[in-house]
Amino acid sequence: MKKIEVKVCLGTTCFVMGGSNLQELNDIIPKKYGDKVEITGANCLGLCSINWEYSKAPYVKVNEAVVADATVEKVLEEIDRQLR
Repeated sequence: MKKIEVKVCLGTTCFVMGGSNLQELNDIIPKKYGDKVEITGANCLGLCSINWEYSKAPYVKVNEAVVADATVEKVLEEIDRQLR
């Protein structure tokens, strides 16, 4: 199975809109998934600029799946879904 790649947007909008709360993923993911999942930060995923009026920041990408209004719980749910 290919490793799941999690990219957390660290851009200003995402950080201010709650992305700072996603930092706990750095502790949870290695403990829960071991080497099946790799987590990295991205300067900006560019997703909020697609349609600013309806922005759902913060954003996280789990492989190619976009998690909008991202929370720790939503990101873990998406990882679990992809591991099934």
